[in-house]
Amino acid sequence: MFVTRFAPSPTGYLHRGHAFSALTAYEAARAAGGRFILRIEDIDVTRSRPQFEDAIYEDLAWLGIQWETPVRRQSDHLDDYQAALAALTADHLTYRCFKTRKERAQAAASAPHGRAETFRGAALPAAEEAERLAAGAPFAWRLSLDAAEQALAGRSLTFTEEGQGPGGEHGRIKVDPALSGGDVVLARKDVGVAYHLAVVVDDALQGVTHVIRGQDLFEAAHVQRLLQTLLDLPAPIYRHHRLLTGPDGKRFAKRDHAETLRDLRARGVTPGELRAEMGFD
Repeated sequence: MFVTRFAPSPTGYLHRGHAFSALTAYEAARAAGGRFILRIEDIDVTRSRPQFEDAIYEDLAWLGIQWETPVRRQSDHLDDYQAALAALTADHLTYRCFKTRKERAQAAASAPHGRAETFRGAALPAAEEAERLAAGAPFAWRLSLDAAEQALAGRSLTFTEEGQGPGGEHGRIKVDPALSGGDVVLARKDVGVAYHLAVVVDDALQGVTHVIRGQDLFEAAHVQRLLQTLLDLPAPIYRHHRLLTGPDGKRFAKRDHAETLRDLRARGVTPGELRAEMGFD
């Protein structure tokens, strides 16, 4: 069965871009006679707020979207992500990284193995790592691309793109995990999990067959496909869609204080008008 999802983070109010992505996934599920899942990705504990989560439900209902209940909230399932991290660590695919952003940039710039912005690291010697841990130094658990490549033993990974990437990518796509910047963060000392690990675990546990999302996340599919393979999880089909842009040509974004769906309602815009504006009439 066709299963897709919309997975917003409750770190602000939804805007037109969110509405377009949610409706794209919802209408795809309806057209396929499949299931539509809403997931709340609230692992960013410093920015997630209950009022933003409540607003997500209100905004989606206003758009006419219906979803299955109960809704999976990532903060309620941290043990699932820790189990996945433990499995990767047991296979020697992760390491604790203590480098600062500046140190990672310097290491990437001097590395001989690829793009200047790509960082690859390694675990510290055991004694030095123990000393830093005893001192309470901050660190991040990172996926080692070097170790992953060795584990794959030359196997070439691909994923299926039914939509279109930002460069027109479509069809069978060869995986290049380095597109995500190298050794991605899987968890931090003070945060139980990071985005890439949580999303692949959730998609597998929820039986997601089609990941429908914006082109800004196309590169994320590469490292997520790698994680699916390393964790022996099923690979969904990807369908990346265009990004809505405003009159200035920039995509709608929370950080740019894009007009929210709440704002649209307040000035009298109806769900039907917004749907028609975005091509869902």
